[in-house]
Amino acid sequence: MALQDRRVFTATRTIDRAEVDVGLRQYMLGVYNYMASGVLLTGIVAFLVSSSPALMQVIFGTPLMWVVMLSPLAFVFAMSFGINRFSPTTLQALFWGLCTAYGLSFATIFLAFTGESIARVFFISAGAFAGLSLYGYTTKRDLSGFGSFLIMGVFGILLATIVNWFLGSAALQFAISVLGVLVFAGLTAYDTQQIKEMYVEHEEAGVRTKKSVMGALQLYISFVALFMFLLQIFGSRE
Repeated sequence: MALQDRRVFTATRTIDRAEVDVGLRQYMLGVYNYMASGVLLTGIVAFLVSSSPALMQVIFGTPLMWVVMLSPLAFVFAMSFGINRFSPTTLQALFWGLCTAYGLSFATIFLAFTGESIARVFFISAGAFAGLSLYGYTTKRDLSGFGSFLIMGVFGILLATIVNWFLGSAALQFAISVLGVLVFAGLTAYDTQQIKEMYVEHEEAGVRTKKSVMGALQLYISFVALFMFLLQIFGSRE
């Protein structure tokens, strides 16, 4: 009788684990779908705006430029601090707004770099991102200890970038780009593991949607930053 009970218990645990695995894969697929759709939206907006001299003049030839450049930061703060107050639909709308804002601000890269090098660096970035995110998803190693170090690296990059605005040093810009690639490569793996660990079985649909959108936001920012830093290193200028 005890042996039979043990077999039933083992079978039940196996079924429960399988259900968790299926739910986790669906959850992570939702995160990646949001993130990939956001990157696609950003690319389309950037290309369309760069193809219109009139729009480029309106956006980057007037003080509106500062609104466009700073608006992504406003979207990030709104989503981060309003996640508990906003509905899933509102959070989704803010995410698409963020991706659109990034698209507007990135329109200049189509004028600064050749289309061939943009495409080449994009595929390099996509391949690197996929590998790093897969590592973060599958590794048994706890990456949480790297979180503080990586965040400090982000602040270091921001500070160095501000300093280089005044110095205009090509060598410093190259160093910033290399550091940026390393930091956001690490953040890609770290964020993926953190997003995975946020999964809760049988969670309310609205809560899970919010988690998916916020997870997509983290991965989207890491991918965009990785792409931009690689473009600075390997991009061919017009």
